[in-house]
Amino acid sequence: MRPIPESAIINAVMDELAPKLAVLRALGRDEHVTHAAEAVGVPQPTVSRWLSAMGDALGAPVVVRTGRRVRLTRAGRLLADAADRALGVLEAGHRAAAEEVDPSRGLVAVGFLHLLGRSLVPELVRGFRAEHPHVRFRLVQGSRQAVLAQLADGVVDVALVAPPPELPGFAHTVVREQELVLVLPPGHRLADRDAVRVAELADEDFVGLEPGYGLRRITDDLCAAAGFTPRLAFEGQETETVRGLVTAGLGVALLPHAEGSTGLVELPLSPRAAREVALVWLADAPVPPVARAFREYAADQSR
Repeated sequence: MRPIPESAIINAVMDELAPKLAVLRALGRDEHVTHAAEAVGVPQPTVSRWLSAMGDALGAPVVVRTGRRVRLTRAGRLLADAADRALGVLEAGHRAAAEEVDPSRGLVAVGFLHLLGRSLVPELVRGFRAEHPHVRFRLVQGSRQAVLAQLADGVVDVALVAPPPELPGFAHTVVREQELVLVLPPGHRLADRDAVRVAELADEDFVGLEPGYGLRRITDDLCAAAGFTPRLAFEGQETETVRGLVTAGLGVALLPHAEGSTGLVELPLSPRAAREVALVWLADAPVPPVARAFREYAADQSR
């Protein structure tokens, strides 16, 4: 009997495994069996049978039913997270292989901070697409911590974050500098000042982003350098929410200057404070050609 070629064995394993990984990833994002089945393109009974078999193999259930929906167990959540990482790596490898044939028609996965989606990301994507009209983009928003984790796991090719990471394994180039200002509601006791020292804010309530966001880290660092820990009255995940809380008179915030009218007072800090926005990639990982071209384009725009 002739031995089965190794490539045939690998293909058979992937044909069996890939749909199940996709189901787990879909459930990790939306704990709904019907939606997962539709996303992967297999019948719902098949998905239910796979989940049952996974539970039998583990010796513990992967999901538990809660009405019409399901809830991933702790074991199921670990599997779903692993499936998401595995598929991210597989997708990146497939793109890299396809782009070697035609790099002008590839896909660039970009992770970025929410605030950067207002101007910087659209600006870079629009400019790059003007030169490479057939390139597609997958845009993933999140906190600095989450975006860097996705970059490390291969879910995105490059990331736009602030401040630049200081961890080993990451390389970056600064593409933008943004001045930070004190944001106040009209009528605040400091609203008529020309500039404000951070030390003068020690007794103020702050509103800001949650831990894990770059702006929160910068706020904490600036206040620590001024000799105090900021008293966070409210924490959120969107800078627009933070501005809304400031408008409501619930605290002050340190944010990048906003384009256009916001109805809020923005004062420079003394001494001046700014944050660097960096394009980040994995230092030693292979980069798909189209992602490398986007990286070089973004670096050129900063010069």
